[in-house]
Amino acid sequence: MKYFAAVRETNTVTIVCGTRPELIKLAPLVDHLGSACSMIYTGQHYDRSMYAQIRRDVPEPGAFHELCLGGLRRGDQLGRAVSAVDEVLAAERPAAVVVQGDTTSALAGALAANACDVPLVHVEAGLRSYDRAMPEEHNRVLIDHLSDLCCAPTSLNRHNLLAEGVADGRIVVTGNTVVEALADAFPSPDEERDALAGAGLTRDHYVLATIHRPENVDDAANLETILRELGRLPLPVVLPLHPRTAGRISAFGLDGLLRGLRVVEPQPYRAFLALAHAAAVVVSDSGGIQEEVSVLKRPVVVVRNSTERPEIEGTFGTLVPPGARIGTEVLRWLDDVPGHRAALREIPSPYGTGSPSEQIAVAVREMLGHELREPVAAGMRG
Repeated sequence: MKYFAAVRETNTVTIVCGTRPELIKLAPLVDHLGSACSMIYTGQHYDRSMYAQIRRDVPEPGAFHELCLGGLRRGDQLGRAVSAVDEVLAAERPAAVVVQGDTTSALAGALAANACDVPLVHVEAGLRSYDRAMPEEHNRVLIDHLSDLCCAPTSLNRHNLLAEGVADGRIVVTGNTVVEALADAFPSPDEERDALAGAGLTRDHYVLATIHRPENVDDAANLETILRELGRLPLPVVLPLHPRTAGRISAFGLDGLLRGLRVVEPQPYRAFLALAHAAAVVVSDSGGIQEEVSVLKRPVVVVRNSTERPEIEGTFGTLVPPGARIGTEVLRWLDDVPGHRAALREIPSPYGTGSPSEQIAVAVREMLGHELREPVAAGMRG
């Protein structure tokens, strides 16, 4: 924190993000800070339909900068994003920069903040898979060690940071803002019933699946295996088809494997939560869904080689590689759906309750040694 005095005290923070999950998880913090924050959106997720759905639901920050850097190779995207974010930070000179998670955009924001001598806050710090084949693992480590404040969702994440030599004074356990984002977007019973009726689904009698990670969809054999396993399940499988996955299915000539699945467009967050909450089981490679099921009290079969969220393993989730275990584990969760539902309801989410975003904002103020602008009350910005 040696360079804080060099930063012009504008009493604002700049949030850097670039993907749909980041927008969802940062929305509660934006809502809490209001005009005390600006946002730089890199456009890392460049599919307009997915981005537009979420952007409509994110509270308005004090200023919004859109960089439109999607569709590039990872290295090219990172380099351009660092340069573009650096330019905005040099003009705004915020009191701090906030990044979330482990994306290319988060790393770009961290590097640009470091280059501009602006204090860096990492929301969702300390997650580790210890799998160096994951590009996100490298991003997580780099961001954490650049950060002046590491907002760790769980005590396990804090332990990971301490084990790597991150000073205790730079770490605060806040919970995960996903619990707020989900609570704000949670559908009413009527909305859930309408969503199921519109899709011709019955509560507890279908599987919800999402697949999009490169390790699964960029490998033709893995993608084929996953689709075949989903197609063998005894219940209808609803598959909101990610644009990346759709492109790979077409390129690999696997379109025929979609015929046995109920393929739908990517869903707005509220509609997706309705489908997840009423599903008998979820099959996914998403990190965010691993967190969300712990709040929804639903089981998930995590199709990955490793996970940075081991807190749910053995309770809400089961980690399996692409292969026959997908079907085996889904069937295990289907053997007594009401019983599993009742058991999961009794398990608290490891990601906290209440308002993690408020804890983050308080920690940022304490780090800076001064107050941010008074937050605008939730719901007042339209």
